[in-house]
Amino acid sequence: MSNYTDSESQSENPFFDSSLTKRHAKAKAFKSFTIISIIFSIGFLIFFLGDMVNKGLPAFKQSYIKIEVEYNDKTIASSRKAIDKKYRKVVSRAWLRDIPKRVKANPELMGTKQKTWVLLNHQVDQYLKGHYYKVKDKDLKLIKAMQEQGLIELQFNSIFFSNGDSKIPENSGFKSAMAGSVLTLLVTMIVAFPLGVMTSIYLEEFAEDNRWTQLVEVNISNLAAIPSILFGLLGLAVFISLFGMPRSSPLVGGLTLALMTLPIIIVSSRAALRSVPDSIRQAGYGLGLTKIQVVQDHVLPLAFPGIMTGSIIGLSQAMGETAPLIIIGMIAFIPDTPSSIFEAATVMPAQIFTWAGMPERAYVERTAAAIMLLLSILISLNALAIYLRKKFEVKW
Repeated sequence: MSNYTDSESQSENPFFDSSLTKRHAKAKAFKSFTIISIIFSIGFLIFFLGDMVNKGLPAFKQSYIKIEVEYNDKTIASSRKAIDKKYRKVVSRAWLRDIPKRVKANPELMGTKQKTWVLLNHQVDQYLKGHYYKVKDKDLKLIKAMQEQGLIELQFNSIFFSNGDSKIPENSGFKSAMAGSVLTLLVTMIVAFPLGVMTSIYLEEFAEDNRWTQLVEVNISNLAAIPSILFGLLGLAVFISLFGMPRSSPLVGGLTLALMTLPIIIVSSRAALRSVPDSIRQAGYGLGLTKIQVVQDHVLPLAFPGIMTGSIIGLSQAMGETAPLIIIGMIAFIPDTPSSIFEAATVMPAQIFTWAGMPERAYVERTAAAIMLLLSILISLNALAIYLRKKFEVKW
């Protein structure tokens, strides 16, 4: 048999398809386009993450100056007098304002002079980190002199994890937003998980295939795809306006996010139940088990890894939501950490949104640091979902 190697020989071949060369060329072009798109996407992701890390890492360090602080009745009444006049323009107002609290917590400080590390204001902090700043020349000379003496340091920013929001940039922290997110997601999980799993079990295992169940299934699928802000409007209308629940509370936020997460949990749970072979059910029936016993003791345990995976992904999506929570008021200024689901609170995405709109440069690095923290949590949750799926997955 002859081998057709050149185009002329191929054209004489009665079995040669003239469109084959064009199809191969298109396939090659499409493959090249796909590779370029992937490289571009990875490059953009690396650039985005690199820029965020570059801006966010400085937020985990905070500038302090070691100076003498006097504690007496006079300085308690006017905290600014607790330090020498020349330092008043460079230290943080928030640190001075909290002097009475420190004396109350440590009464032995009263009537003493202590040389201690004092928080610097955000403008000096930005200068020391090499960013844009607004500091007067005489204050810069003082800062440089103190630096040469080793009396200024960049220390770990514990304030970021121990304080709530503040209008003073160097005193603002992420603690209240993290606590609000935990309380909100706790309500979401308690409401959405059992309702979603029980609904999926009923629809998949017990409900008859009729117009009513088909209508319910269509609506559940549609609810999983509508914009999240509509759930915020629903939460505002039902939970706040109709039932009078406290605005900006984790209770309302959790219930609103539960409505949003419920369709996702139902859809993923039904898929997990559907993946269990019918032979398992038939074997149970053959042993004389009731339908409830088969579902409870055999089908549900086998489907549980898939149910958990879908639920964790749904909760991680709820953690990153901002729009529905803005509608119900969870973007309020919350300096104190909420201790219950009935108190006013904010969540991490809403706090990031608030900081992103602040004019001070110090909030830029705090915004990036908060995004890094939120992304770490979301990636961890998704990694946990993948781990659970791989560990408990049963292959038939």
